[in-house]
Amino acid sequence: MTENRELTMDDYLAMLRRRLKVILIPALLAPLTGFLVSYVFPPKYTSQSTVLVESQKVPDALVQSVITADFTQRIQTLSQQVLSPTRLRPVIQTLNLGKSEDEAKLISDIQQNMTVEPVITSMSAAGAPGAKRKPGSGPVPGFNVNYTDRDAARAQKICNAMTSLIVDENLRSRAEVSQSTTDFLSRQVEDAKRAIDDQEAKLAAFKKQYMGQLPTDADNNMRILMSLNSQLDASTQTLSRAQQDKAYTESMLAQQIAAWKSAQSTTNPQTLEQQLNQLQAQLLDLEARYTPDHPDVIKTKADIAQVQKKLKEVNAAAATANPADSSEKASAAEPPEIRQLRVQIHQYQAVIQQATLDQKKLQSSIGLYQGRTAMSPNVEQQYNLLTRDSANAQSFYQGLLAKKSSAALGTSMESQQEGEQMHLLATASLPDSPSFPNRPLFAAGGLGAGLGLGFLIAILLEFTDKSIRTEKDAAAVMDLPLLISVPWLGEDEEDAAASGNGHARRHFWSRGDPASPKDKNKDHENVKV
Repeated sequence: MTENRELTMDDYLAMLRRRLKVILIPALLAPLTGFLVSYVFPPKYTSQSTVLVESQKVPDALVQSVITADFTQRIQTLSQQVLSPTRLRPVIQTLNLGKSEDEAKLISDIQQNMTVEPVITSMSAAGAPGAKRKPGSGPVPGFNVNYTDRDAARAQKICNAMTSLIVDENLRSRAEVSQSTTDFLSRQVEDAKRAIDDQEAKLAAFKKQYMGQLPTDADNNMRILMSLNSQLDASTQTLSRAQQDKAYTESMLAQQIAAWKSAQSTTNPQTLEQQLNQLQAQLLDLEARYTPDHPDVIKTKADIAQVQKKLKEVNAAAATANPADSSEKASAAEPPEIRQLRVQIHQYQAVIQQATLDQKKLQSSIGLYQGRTAMSPNVEQQYNLLTRDSANAQSFYQGLLAKKSSAALGTSMESQQEGEQMHLLATASLPDSPSFPNRPLFAAGGLGAGLGLGFLIAILLEFTDKSIRTEKDAAAVMDLPLLISVPWLGEDEEDAAASGNGHARRHFWSRGDPASPKDKNKDHENVKV
């Protein structure tokens, strides 16, 4: 009766001593049973071959391999490829493993019983992409091919065939991958070249359409615009000076013509008489206001005398002269000064016309360059987009070209078998003992099962046992203080002595009110014999 109180280590040891036979009997019988049961299963033999993987002979810094998959992943992929029915049928037919109607079952057996395991060594990381080997660090890892079959010879035969198939598949797949990579990059390079040609054609058409308005022409346009403005200012000044000079020359011409005409009119008698009358009227007016000694009066009298003298000379010349001579004088040409002034006016007029024409041309050119300058931001934006796309296409093309060259080198390396290679390190062995069933393992499993069963039975017996064996059991069940303890005399004396109590006692209790724990312990010490 142990469920009513807290157990100690002594209680557990007592239980173990009591139930030791119950634990040992299943523990001894179960391994023998397991060993005998192992003979019930048919034996299976496992043949194993080892393949060594050598890294590429050309340094990675010179030629980069196109195979970048993880080593373990590649091994698993190869094993799945060789286990496909299309690859297994030729193997079954070559090895004469069975009849044609059993081919599906043989394929299924091979797929289930063949395993590929990478070699776990300190250099396993050497197979990883980008891993660097140290000098003298040993070979790169490989893998083991295992095949299990009921016939040891057939297991060896199939294991060798599957190992050779994996090695051949590795060579074929690496060649195909490298060649397909090169072909793919070649197509991509051609597409990129066409894209570059399209971009260059668009850029050339844009430059032709916006010639003189491109961002590269902006500074030149500004310089030309400034030069045109300077030329326009100079042309405006030239036009202004020509117009002023023409106006001044025209005024001079008018004065010269008036003087020339007045000089021509002085030889006319009617004109002289009119001048004489005017001077005489002027003299009368001056004499009415001034004295005869006044300078104006004296000058007017002198002018009158001069006009009268000229009038007499003209009259005398007219009486004696030939009428033809007088007509020739009247039709005499203009003086050189007037003709020169007329030539100058004509020259100024030509300068004015040329300056006006130049001014219109300059204004038209200025308007054109001002329009180009105004459109420059929009044109620059479109031009930058085209140049950026062209630069991206060029960069993409150069990158693809470099990758294509690297892939071509990798393909050449694979074709010359200078890349990663698989070599058969150990052929499939002929197993001399079955890999299943493992009889020591069956026996060990039986031992473990027997121990577990024995402990389970012992625990169940202890839980179902209601016996009172110790003072603590009695106190826990009765919840009464111990009154007396006497030795047990009987057949169980030896068992009691073996249990470690020294001598057996018979305990008696009186029924009454239970004492406090402290009183119980005190009474127990006083009453115990």
